[in-house]
Amino acid sequence: MKAQISNDNGRVIIDSDVIAKYAGLTAVECMGVVGMAMVSVKDGLTKLLKRESITKGVSIRIAGEGEIEIDFHIITVYGINISTIADNLMHTVKYKVEEFTGLKVSRINVFVEGVRIID
Repeated sequence: MKAQISNDNGRVIIDSDVIAKYAGLTAVECMGVVGMAMVSVKDGLTKLLKRESITKGVSIRIAGEGEIEIDFHIITVYGINISTIADNLMHTVKYKVEEFTGLKVSRINVFVEGVRIID
């Protein structure tokens, strides 16, 4: 999928992988987020993704009218309120992705796939 912005000079097309990478990098900078997760359907195990594979934990959908919907599969830090982590992630990503793309983020879903103890 691709997002499209049109103006008097022409149009800009943004691949959803670009948005996913930007959103994923923004999310892992948020307080309480250890990283993106990938759940193996075969064995049900959750895997912490490395930085170069970050887009596998992010799903982007471009709705009509150029609105973006984002799903995150994350691993959080033990001991921090999950609701606070998710709220911070949603607000930060929404603001930064809208500034980056010029498109509206209509929905962000956060799926907590695991918890890690960090020293």
